Parts: sequence; structure tokens; C-alpha cells
Amino acid sequence: MTTKPHPPLMKKHSQTDLVSRLKTRKVLGVGGEDDDGEVHRSKISQVLGNELKFAVREPVGLRLWILMSALLFTVTALMALAFPSQVYEIVFELTTTRISVRLYGGALLSISLILWNGLYTAEKVIIQWTLLTEACYFGVQFLVTSVTLLEMGTLSNGAILLLLTEAFFFLVTLSYYYYLGRRSKKI
Repeated sequence: MTTKPHPPLMKKHSQTDLVSRLKTRKVLGVGGEDDDGEVHRSKISQVLGNELKFAVREPVGLRLWILMSALLFTVTALMALAFPSQVYEIVFELTTTRISVRLYGGALLSISLILWNGLYTAEKVIIQWTLLTEACYFGVQFLVTSVTLLEMGTLSNGAILLLLTEAFFFLVTLSYYYYLGRRSKKI
């Protein structure tokens, strides 16, 4: 019994046949938009997710603001650690023990480390927590300074400048925090 040899197979060159490629991609579910408006380049990106959806649309000046805040906290902390008496005297025009101002400097240094970390991250949640930490600090600092000044009954130029600076930093930080917390509109 003899068998007939099969005719040679004809290969279709789908790389050059654009209609065939489009049909194949459509069957695989690749290349089209999903419900969120994202275009997937492969099935793997559909399964694993797209990194771009985690990217943060940052408001103008956010990184500069975090850098300024980190610098301010670091410089103030180092001044409070190195020159505690002078820092307190400049603001309240009174003398105090050095240990309390040094503890204050240590706390500021810890917050500045959080801010430096927030400067180099791309994750929205970490940036939000960084801004919330800063806003909480300035809110509490404003209240404590105000109550202390009311108890003392005196108001120095340094204390007024400190209160205004705390209020300004609180408002700007809070506005950045709320901007990042808003959901972006899908186009």
C-alpha cells in the first residue's frame, strides 16, 4: 500500500495581512478599549494590570512644595537640636529649658524624613499620607502656639510670623491633599 505524499502546506503571512492581524487581535481581545477607556497591548497587560493607571496626576508645584517643606523641617529641626535656647527666644522672647526644644527638634527631624521619602515616591497614597502628616503637624502647631500666646498674654513679631507661616503652610498642604484625593474624570 502506498501513501500519497501530502501537498506542501501554504503558510499565510499574517504579519503583512493587516485585516487578518486586526481580526486576530479582536478575537484575542487585544488592542481595543475596555470599559475604563484603557487600550491593552497584550493579554498579559490585561491580566496583570496597567501600571499607568496607578500613576498620579500631580498638581503643579507639588514636588516643589514637598521639597520646600522637607527643607524647612530639616533646617528647623537641626536648629532646634543645635541651638535650642536661641530658637525659643526668637519666637517667644522667653528662655526655656533646652531639653523641650531638642525634643521638638527630634520630632521635626522625624517628620522631615517622612517628607524626604514622599518627595521621591510616585505612589499616590504615600504622597497623600505625607501631605496629611504635614497638615496635621501645622494644624496642631498653630493651635498649640495660639493657646500658648493667649496664656502668656504677649504677642511678639516672631510669634505673629510663626502663626502666619503655620496657617499658610497648613492651607497650602491641605489644598494639595484634597486635590490628590479627588477622583480624576475619565475621558
